[in-house]
Amino acid sequence: MSRQQHIARTFVELADTLVEDFDVIDFLQQMTVRCQELLDVTDAAVFLAHPPARLYSTAPCDPRPALRDVLEAARVEGPALQAHRTGKPATTDGSPAGADARCPEFDRQLRAAGYTRATAVPLRLRKDCLGSLLLLHTGAEPLCADDLALAQALADAATIGLLQAHGVHEQHTVNEQLHTVLHSRIVIEQAKGILAARRDIPLNRAFEAMRHHARHHRVLLSKVARDVIDDSLTPTAPTAGPLARPADTA
Repeated sequence: MSRQQHIARTFVELADTLVEDFDVIDFLQQMTVRCQELLDVTDAAVFLAHPPARLYSTAPCDPRPALRDVLEAARVEGPALQAHRTGKPATTDGSPAGADARCPEFDRQLRAAGYTRATAVPLRLRKDCLGSLLLLHTGAEPLCADDLALAQALADAATIGLLQAHGVHEQHTVNEQLHTVLHSRIVIEQAKGILAARRDIPLNRAFEAMRHHARHHRVLLSKVARDVIDDSLTPTAPTAGPLARPADTA
């Protein structure tokens, strides 16, 4: 598949939200995967705002510890928060010489995790901004103009998909649905830890097992997580799934 075909398929995926079994968590997780495949970035994360002034990371659902620390810092300072507040792309340089005095903790975590810089674009539709898409780099060059434009287009398409998924039109309804998404994210994190301990597998393999089961049986990932917590389900990871990362895998 060519890159242009891959881009076209991704936009179709982001538009395909008007289905009965639409899963927001899986949708956002898949978006981060597509960003890694299509853009010159190492990692990607989606932040949603609830209430509107506070950001929460909703994807990826299986970050390793170093990435988790970066995402936690990004909630309160740095380009993800700036992009959400201004509705415009924001960037920062992870080198000591380029560290931004306004976000020292984010810059520290960025460097500690091995990233060189971060770029964020807003999840926006006209005057509505639901959050932001954070892109993390390990290379020496900043994101090129074409990739930045593509990242913003992907973020815009995802925002439209999220808003149309349940016919959302009013801000208070958006906030209520984002609250549900964030609660589901917490449940999935809990279930991932329980399943990993139960099967004695790495956390990312536990997440892949739950995600594979949800997709195979066409049920919400949050329902699979609740069943794992209730001890009524112990899914197995797909044999062709991704291999576990080294010791710092989460």
